[in-house]
Amino acid sequence: MAKKEKKKANRKQIAYNIILVILICLFIGSAYYLISYFVQSKQSEDQFEELESLIDDYDPSAQISGDSSGVDPEHAASGITFVDIDGVMVQARMEKIYRENHDFVGWLSIEDTKINYPVMQTPEDEEYYIRRDFYGEYSNSGTLFADTESDIQKPSDNLLIYGHNMKTGTMFHDLLKYEDASFYNNHKYIQFDTIYGDGTYEVIAAFRTKIRAEEEAGFRYYRFFNAEDAAQFDDYVKNCQELTPYDIQTSASYGDTLLTLSTCAYHTTNGRFVVVAKKIAP
Repeated sequence: MAKKEKKKANRKQIAYNIILVILICLFIGSAYYLISYFVQSKQSEDQFEELESLIDDYDPSAQISGDSSGVDPEHAASGITFVDIDGVMVQARMEKIYRENHDFVGWLSIEDTKINYPVMQTPEDEEYYIRRDFYGEYSNSGTLFADTESDIQKPSDNLLIYGHNMKTGTMFHDLLKYEDASFYNNHKYIQFDTIYGDGTYEVIAAFRTKIRAEEEAGFRYYRFFNAEDAAQFDDYVKNCQELTPYDIQTSASYGDTLLTLSTCAYHTTNGRFVVVAKKIAP
């Protein structure tokens, strides 16, 4: 009887040891993942700071390259200096960063937040930068990217930009602060300067929604780029403002250029948080 109890105790101890080893492995794996997550996020932020310096270092009195530069007739009204790079007229102050990667289309920033990043666009593969850094290397933070239906140069009625909601508080995480009316009141403006020109946008809506299944009825903010007429434009704006949890007096009318920023939210399956703004300058 003692032998049976001893064997039983040994089996329990073995099972206990196995469970303990599994838990230790899970702990180590989780710790490694978290450390890697935060380290990669920090590396991404450092990279973005370096890229921003390429714009900040611009000296308007010096020509960066041997290409022709100046205010050509098409852009003369803006007063911005442009450089011809492989047939694309690029703001001279963005020449260095554009030469690093031709997928770069602009720089997005919101004052007093961590949102201060380059924006990419890849017509052949819209989500190319969803898990890649500016140079195309793997990054859990990814890089902000514009929907392929957004015409940055023209521009289209609506420019849609996606970014991750990072646990580290980076990328588009700060967009969720727009749920608070007081935050909106102190952060009404978004700056999106593209290689084609500068732009200041005023927020007109901020709301939670989701990506809907094809058969599901409901508002799809991510399908609007060019309005067929004023009614369709007004309907988009109306839907956005009705979903906003507080009143915003500023609206938009047909002919305005809109900027829609989208990130993940976790209130429901495929949840999203969206901020919409209209261009007010230049």
